[in-house]
Amino acid sequence: MRVGDLVLAGLMVGLGLVLHGVFPGIFAGMKPDFSLIMLFIVIMVIPDNRVKVATGLATAVITALTTSFPNGQIANIVDKIVTTAVVMGLTGILPKQLLIPAVGVIGTLVSGTVFLGTAAMVSGLPAAFLSLMAAVVLPATAINTIGLLVLYPLAAKLYSMQSAHALSAEKVR
Repeated sequence: MRVGDLVLAGLMVGLGLVLHGVFPGIFAGMKPDFSLIMLFIVIMVIPDNRVKVATGLATAVITALTTSFPNGQIANIVDKIVTTAVVMGLTGILPKQLLIPAVGVIGTLVSGTVFLGTAAMVSGLPAAFLSLMAAVVLPATAINTIGLLVLYPLAAKLYSMQSAHALSAEKVR
């Protein structure tokens, strides 16, 4: 596990937390989870599976601690663990050309569905499941996919520059 990978993953989780914190709720106190975009980027950019799993767990804990959804802590943890596993699986089977939009759409839909399903079982929902899917999860899917299409190329370029720099520094030693 490279320190640079952990630092990048930590920065991405922190940026996701800030974006999640400043975005207002859309419907029934729910809002898109921008930490998902950063989690998806880490999973797609960093090759080390241990970093991916650690990032998924860190994102789960941070979103659970900062949720505005009533009793949404358990739902956030379950949702991020399942979503991390699904997106890691997608990165292994999808071709590069489809990966970014597919992860944005499928990852966000899985996350939203698991979150709402878990919340419904644990404490109930403030509105009907389908209305929350339509009013929150579907717009979040569009926002996350567009955000991923914009941010992924930047993150991938930065990661490749950082990796190249680390390799050249290693060769000097």
